[in-house]
Amino acid sequence: MDHPPPPPPTDGRRPTRRAAKRTNYDESVFDALLHDHLGDSRPPRRRNRTAEERQRETETEAMIALSLGFPIDALLDAEAAAGVVHPPGDAAARNDYIVVRNHILARWRANVRSYLSKSEIKETVSRQYDHLISSAYDFLLEHGYINFGVSPAVRAQFLDEHDKGSVIIVGAGLAGLAAARQLLSFGFKVLVLEGRDRPGGRVYTTKMGKQGNFASVDLGGSVITGIHANPLGVLARQLGIPLHKIRDYCPLFRPDGGHVDRSLDVEVDLVFNKLLENAARLREVLGESADGISLGSAIDRLQLLYGAARKTEERELLDWHLANLEYANAGCLSDLSLAHWDQDDPYEMGGDHCFLAGGNWRLINALCEDVPVLYKKTVTRIAYGGGFVEVVVAGGQVFQADMVLCTAPLGVLKSGAIKFDPELPAQKLQAIQRLGFGLLNKVAMIFPYVFWGEEIDTFGCLSRDRSRRGEFFLFYGYHTVSGGAVLIALVAGEAALSFERSDPVASLHSVLGILRGFWKMQVSMVQKEFLCLIRFKQCVQDGVAIPFVVVHTLMSELAHRVVITIFSQRTLGVGYFSQGKLQIENIQPRCMVPSLAV
Repeated sequence: MDHPPPPPPTDGRRPTRRAAKRTNYDESVFDALLHDHLGDSRPPRRRNRTAEERQRETETEAMIALSLGFPIDALLDAEAAAGVVHPPGDAAARNDYIVVRNHILARWRANVRSYLSKSEIKETVSRQYDHLISSAYDFLLEHGYINFGVSPAVRAQFLDEHDKGSVIIVGAGLAGLAAARQLLSFGFKVLVLEGRDRPGGRVYTTKMGKQGNFASVDLGGSVITGIHANPLGVLARQLGIPLHKIRDYCPLFRPDGGHVDRSLDVEVDLVFNKLLENAARLREVLGESADGISLGSAIDRLQLLYGAARKTEERELLDWHLANLEYANAGCLSDLSLAHWDQDDPYEMGGDHCFLAGGNWRLINALCEDVPVLYKKTVTRIAYGGGFVEVVVAGGQVFQADMVLCTAPLGVLKSGAIKFDPELPAQKLQAIQRLGFGLLNKVAMIFPYVFWGEEIDTFGCLSRDRSRRGEFFLFYGYHTVSGGAVLIALVAGEAALSFERSDPVASLHSVLGILRGFWKMQVSMVQKEFLCLIRFKQCVQDGVAIPFVVVHTLMSELAHRVVITIFSQRTLGVGYFSQGKLQIENIQPRCMVPSLAV
């Protein structure tokens, strides 16, 4: 990307900066750099800076862009498809565009409460690059990388005229509400239909307890997974809501209540990661044959081959790590595809995992503002064709629009709860059926005080029974953000499936018994007002919610079939609307926009 710098500008403003080169960096240092730059107290920019200062600024802005998911020295596929550089093969023009793009991203991220105008960018970039400013700014605006969210400055830019067309959005979860706000800002007329009597989808914050001991508890999505590029982090900053970093310290307890030896923990953690590395090598060796093998069977065979974790406590500890992996994928390892189980790793967001003070309903509440939503409107039928769509809800009421955007969970689509007329193409139906959908259950509890320690956000529990390794294997403490001594126990993998059929009283006694084993008499019986079991599979609207790639699934087929057979019909989509037109990108099966995982 190195090339001679452009000639000095003639208008007294600084020229475009050189693109930064990729460098190795320590994550903690990078986090500090981002924190300093993205804070709302960034010092004002001086126009007359030295070449060294400009170069440092260029490198900083490149790192900001990298943290937001942009290549440091290349275009996104979507940028290339949009033709942001003319001519496409001009390396110098591409380099200049990348630097301008990074500058725009960094400028808005420095103060996300503001609305960044194109004229503000032109004040800090030489006039000879106006065409690149327009190209980069328009792309970032239309694709929702800048000027999005819930701040008054952003809301003030919503177009009063809604003449771009009408869109019905099915579902008032995070994806549906975020899409609605973006469409409204572009001048579309929008109506959101929601089957429940509340917004939020899987995100549900409730108040538990009774007078004198209330707490806000996230029964659904509760963790913001990676703060750097996450739109939810932007919303939190716009609203001034504190975020609590989930601390790394996670003590593990043996089934007998004793602490897991630290040196053994480190040793088995290395074994676990080595098994995953060998599974990746096996995938490469097998090639297409890996599509027919599960990750679980591959790990089992590798464990036998290398004689890993033979002792009882080693095996229990390894099972805990495997349960944690099932939690991360919301599915049993026996169902996950060896070939594609980690297909969404490139799209993970960097930075800390965080809790939101007061619960994630605060984000939902802000996203709902100024968005027309009708509740208790369960969609049963979508008819498309002939230039318009009809959406029918339970009871027979019909809504018409130019387009419909369906954000219903995969489980709902799999169940056939929404009928399409005409029926979706066979390839699309096959793609829906090929994807797996996972399960994660919880038990929420409020106690009189934080007996597990104020400094602990998470702790784990090992199991003697491998088939129950995911039962209450991890506990989250929400005392830092909920207003009470809240613990949530997670149930993942095979245990999550069994939990759906278990007796609730027995489950509650089981989890309290585990806690008493750790802290002896400090755990008293909890009154019913302070307990809640969450079983996602039994909620029709959730449809289990969390997709993953199962054995015998080809990722290329899924992406191709979704894009070709549905988006071309302009009827159903997970993509984005730009100003006045519907545009399509390949999607990842587990992506949710914005991204919030439980």
